[in-house]
Amino acid sequence: MTVKEKLNLLEELLFLDKDTLEEASELADFEEWNSMAAISLIAMFDDVFGKELKPDEVKKFETVQDIIDKME
Repeated sequence: MTVKEKLNLLEELLFLDKDTLEEASELADFEEWNSMAAISLIAMFDDVFGKELKPDEVKKFETVQDIIDKME
């Protein structure tokens, strides 16, 4: 999966317009990044990547790149 595809997945998850996110985007800058988004992210990691993502890991994410790195 390309970085662009990963960005698109995150944009869908956060209900953002396409091409809104960049790897350097700060999650705190988006009001859509909230507890519901974190739960959705955990579910997406399980469904799409077959990986378990713990809530403590999600709390440490500061940028979109942090999430993308975990998708690898």
